Amino acid sequence: MNAFSEFYKKLDAYYIEKPGKKPPTKNEVEVIINEILAAKTKIGKKSRREYYLLKQYDVLCVTDKKYLVFKKTEGDDIKYVVLYEELYERINLHSHIATGHGGNIKLRVAMGNKYKIPRPAIEKFLSVFFMCNSKQGANRRLVIKPIITKDFNERAQVDLVDFQSTPDGKYKWIMNYQDHSTKFLLLRPLESKKALEVVSKLLDIFLTFGAPKILQSDNGREFVNCVIHELKDMWPQCVIVHGRPRHPQTQGSVERSNQDIENMIRAWMKDNQSKKMVHWITVCTISKKFLFSPNYWTLSV
Repeated sequence: MNAFSEFYKKLDAYYIEKPGKKPPTKNEVEVIINEILAAKTKIGKKSRREYYLLKQYDVLCVTDKKYLVFKKTEGDDIKYVVLYEELYERINLHSHIATGHGGNIKLRVAMGNKYKIPRPAIEKFLSVFFMCNSKQGANRRLVIKPIITKDFNERAQVDLVDFQSTPDGKYKWIMNYQDHSTKFLLLRPLESKKALEVVSKLLDIFLTFGAPKILQSDNGREFVNCVIHELKDMWPQCVIVHGRPRHPQTQGSVERSNQDIENMIRAWMKDNQSKKMVHWITVCTISKKFLFSPNYWTLSV
């Protein structure tokens, strides 16, 4: 079976289930053209169908041939109604080859100004056209290499949670520091998001728990670079490199920590009608392996 026959076999099967959406055949178009011409010269009240046809279509006469076109306003291009029997020819000769065997989008764009071709016709055409099928590559999915960390302090994440809309006095940010392996979490309040202030809080953590080999952040590479630069100025012996930020598809237990913290603090503030987030968070250690409770929270000032 050739491509032409295969195309109409598939298209016929499609429109058997959706007959109301099938493009008009040659005989149907001839009937519509005659109805429109008769309606234009009719004297007296027109029928609902006549009103519909006159509003939707027009007849373009070129020498002795008549074409059914869509009604247009001034400045619009003429758009032809394509006969069902001519769909294959229009798609193949007039657009498909001209676009270099382009796909669905290229075909629709190429024909959009002159012909109205239904999407199913283009899809069926592409499915039977060998050259197009040979050009279709396998579905390419984003390959994400997960970040695997085995030991404590091998990799850590530092992010800033924004509380500028509900500050606790001078504190408008919360620094969220989390060990990538153990999910051990440390929080610190910040007056601003300046690198120097962030570094002073990080030093407090590093001098207690040690510094990580790799530091990463969802706040961007520039933020991490500034933090590491300030750290080296204040602690020259500290060696840290920046790492790529976590990805939500691979770091499920890590990537929601910022949102979890913000949601929990805001919920507590709402329940207690208080903005004293620093007062409430009284312990600086949280492990997501345990149930969350105010008793596990501390925020060191």
